[in-house]
Amino acid sequence: MTIPIEAVSVPDVVSELAGDGLVTPAWRNELGGLTFRVDPTADAADAAEPTPRAAYYVKWMPYSDRATTERVDLANEAARMRWAAPYTPVPHVLDVGSDEEAKWLVTAAMPARSAVDPRWLAEPETAARAIGAGLRALHDVLPVDECPWTWSVEDRIAVAEDRAARGHAADGWSLETRARLADAPEHDRLVVCHGDACAPNTLLADDGTWAGHVDLGGLGVGDRWADLAVATYSLGWNYGSGYDHLVYEGYGIDEDPDRVAYYRLLWDLG
Repeated sequence: MTIPIEAVSVPDVVSELAGDGLVTPAWRNELGGLTFRVDPTADAADAAEPTPRAAYYVKWMPYSDRATTERVDLANEAARMRWAAPYTPVPHVLDVGSDEEAKWLVTAAMPARSAVDPRWLAEPETAARAIGAGLRALHDVLPVDECPWTWSVEDRIAVAEDRAARGHAADGWSLETRARLADAPEHDRLVVCHGDACAPNTLLADDGTWAGHVDLGGLGVGDRWADLAVATYSLGWNYGSGYDHLVYEGYGIDEDPDRVAYYRLLWDLG
């Protein structure tokens, strides 16, 4: 994901959902989706309401090819957040919908900043520790036996194979890769994984502690190293090298290079 720096056209449905609120582009993902922050103005708040309406986010995903549409199912993401909400800090779902052009998800803003907010880009050590601590908190509290979704190696390999058949992973899909994926490590500990534990999806409070998670569209049961591998992978994209050990420190675990390498390969292909 990236923060848009160029002018962004606000889709009609986002404008409708925002009403008189101030709309600010927040994120652009690699599949063409956009996320907007909406801050209701004082005039937009109904005087009959006991408190002004809070800020919220609108995630908007246009339809493109079938693979993209299947990868980003915002109704399923909403279901995952609603399921996780009683156990762990995640955004409250306000609305989910679709029309002939796109689908969207509306969630309440949380009182925290992304781990890649400029505040935390300037303090990568603090952010890395919080990312690890947040993953440990998530893994410890979400009930594996009650989770209706999986993020298993088998399911992810099937997705990778499907993407390769469509030409989306042709450059990295070789006989050697297939053999490597077939040699999956034994599970260390099954947990309910976040499914996209990249740094931007961890929220930090102003004191630098973990405050919550966003973007739970991939949530499901898998080995905890599937999350840890991606979380540390993303540090290099956002902060530079040399911070992986702080994620493990925050989580309370020693690095497992073999599992990290395997799950990063699976991430790259899926």
